[in-house]
Amino acid sequence: MDMKKVVTFKVLLVLAVFAAITSCKKSSSSKNSSRATGWNINDREGGFQYNTDFREQETSPGLVFVEGGTFTKGRVQDDVMHDWNNTPTQQHVQSFYMDETEVTNMMYLEYLDWIKRVYPPTDENFRAIYLGALPDTLVWRNRLGYNEIMTENYLRHPGYAEYPVVGVSWIQAVEFANWRSDRVNEYNLEKAGYLKRDAKTKEVTAESNFNTDTYINAPSLTYGGNEDIINGDDRARRGERVDADGNRSNIYATVETGIITPKYRLPTETEWEYAALGLSEIRSYNLYRGRKKYPWDGQYTRSGKRKIRGDQMANFKQGKGDYGGIAGWSDDGADITNKVKSYEANDYGLYDMAGNVAEWVADVYRPIVDAEFNDFNYYRGNVYTKNAINEDGSVKIITPESIVYDTTSTGKLVARNLPGEILQVPIDENETYLRTNFDKSNEINFRDGDKRSSRYFESFNEEDEKGTSQTSMMYNSPKHGITRDSLGNIIREYDKNNNRTSLINDEVRVYKGGSWKDREYWLDPAQRRYFPQDMATDYIGFRCAMSRVGSKSKSKNKTKN
Repeated sequence: MDMKKVVTFKVLLVLAVFAAITSCKKSSSSKNSSRATGWNINDREGGFQYNTDFREQETSPGLVFVEGGTFTKGRVQDDVMHDWNNTPTQQHVQSFYMDETEVTNMMYLEYLDWIKRVYPPTDENFRAIYLGALPDTLVWRNRLGYNEIMTENYLRHPGYAEYPVVGVSWIQAVEFANWRSDRVNEYNLEKAGYLKRDAKTKEVTAESNFNTDTYINAPSLTYGGNEDIINGDDRARRGERVDADGNRSNIYATVETGIITPKYRLPTETEWEYAALGLSEIRSYNLYRGRKKYPWDGQYTRSGKRKIRGDQMANFKQGKGDYGGIAGWSDDGADITNKVKSYEANDYGLYDMAGNVAEWVADVYRPIVDAEFNDFNYYRGNVYTKNAINEDGSVKIITPESIVYDTTSTGKLVARNLPGEILQVPIDENETYLRTNFDKSNEINFRDGDKRSSRYFESFNEEDEKGTSQTSMMYNSPKHGITRDSLGNIIREYDKNNNRTSLINDEVRVYKGGSWKDREYWLDPAQRRYFPQDMATDYIGFRCAMSRVGSKSKSKNKTKN
């Protein structure tokens, strides 16, 4: 072969290899180059800032991942109660996270301790905040039973530290979830250098505290505008920039950083039922189509495994006058509630999804599930709000002087909002005009109980003999009144109307799962009952959930955000 051709070929080969290497390098760094404009992303000299290294959502404290999918929601066993309030329907659930156990007494006491430090009950202005968060320990009392040991000790004694908290209303459970969201995000931002280290425990007061929504919408107003806390400790780590005029930027974390997690909340009824069934390891066609009866495999409450054969799989009432077997040989190891993780987890890694305590879920109760209208992330209870805006265009922040308290049906004061939060107001025509997916702020009664669905629409909005407007003839429940006079004394007005036909209204919430006080029938995840959202019992607790952002499936390779 001609020597010149050989040299030329070698030169071309080297150039090709160099071009390929250059192309690979360029491709590997293309995540910081905009595919829309070609501009640099995350340039310290300016431009668009975005977390291009984000892999997937990290699992927040206490939670386990539940991969979503399709399942048969509803009861497939015999309906001995003959109410058929959860007939089988096919539903699809997005992936989410859920607490591996019920919220325990120790977890709730941490919440009470924070409130007591930030809003001291010795201050008359804040006393109702702390009292409104306290569980009702009197739920243990029984007219013909001696339960004072639980009344006096169950919440606070270390012997019950890892037992599920009870005596908590649905409203209180929601407030706990909101508080937990703020504390976790506050910690994440401190760890990332956006907030001053240890300020969350040393410098927080009623006038200076952290709220997630406030930080996202108006970060300079968190902690009462205290720049010493907000500006953080590690600006270099956060990529803070200073322009030619000395102005700083990127001193606040945004949603685009991926540091701020979605909020803790109560699970929807559909999420709870899906998670309780634990379908992740099941491939049997019959079980996939809704033949599963309990969170564990099999049709019985006792274990069939050789080592623990005969042991009960959950904490529930065995029979009349039998809450845990005879002395020296206990059926389920408990008489009242039991320590969390005392029984095997289901296939999602969730404990006590049957037995121990029943659990609040987010939904408003209705005796029907309108699967014909929606079969994706089904939930009844949407109330849409937006941030209140001041005349100057800034968001309206709650101050200690502007806290609003609601009086529950039991006469208890509960703070509707806390200092540092953004005041919420109902959405209006600006958000609903010409929309097809929602048309008003409160959608609780959509297709059920409103004028469009009521059999008694002719008399809709008529007044009864007391002059009370009948907003729904379909759910004609008692309307007890409770007010306070000028001295703060409670005035109770009991509804004695004989024409009431139901206990169902927009203030009753679903609770799921059997409890230590229930018979085996209620262990089926499809069972559903309801209770007033502002009342509590000794057998209803709760656990939190969190939505997942991004991919449906969790990466098998452990990565960092």
